[in-house]
Amino acid sequence: MPGRRRAQIAVSDSAAKQLENLTDEHQIHALDRALVAISGDTTHPELRQYADEIERVRVLYFVTALRTVVVVA
Repeated sequence: MPGRRRAQIAVSDSAAKQLENLTDEHQIHALDRALVAISGDTTHPELRQYADEIERVRVLYFVTALRTVVVVA
């Protein structure tokens, strides 16, 4: 959709601690791709999950009323 803005990403304290433990470059790139996919879909406010079995990444998140994506874990 032209002109559509992506959501801002915020990270909970527990997710931030998990991010600190990521050292493998492949894991970091897989997470980056997951966050890009999530930030483009901000239509559902409930707790959601994004999973990609090939990249071996799973992200739990929710979208606030202001369309900010908050990564939980």
